[in-house]
Amino acid sequence: MTEAQIKLKRTESVLSQLIPEALGSLNDKRLHELDIIEVKCSRGKSDAKVYINPNEYSDEEKSLYLKLLRNARPIIETYCLKDQGWYRCPKFTFEFDAQFKQSQNIEDLFKQIAKEKGEE
Repeated sequence: MTEAQIKLKRTESVLSQLIPEALGSLNDKRLHELDIIEVKCSRGKSDAKVYINPNEYSDEEKSLYLKLLRNARPIIETYCLKDQGWYRCPKFTFEFDAQFKQSQNIEDLFKQIAKEKGEE
């Protein structure tokens, strides 16, 4: 792993801790319950995708949360800037992680297959 990749991973790790803290500091209680799965920064750290756990939300709730997060984005970015003393913060893009749900479905299928083989 190169030094640039290590710095990128470190930034992603810091952001994955700071973003839930920033959400918890907001006045909107609905945003406090969001579960951040992962943060992926672009190579230049100018943009970052923030992946949210989609399990318990309907499509209408997801669109509402994404709208709330778009409005709260500048506040969250300012929180990260002040906390770390950075000169600039990545621009956040929030989205619900579709792969997380798919991987859980695959795990459930494997459990079901193992259960059926155990019954035979």
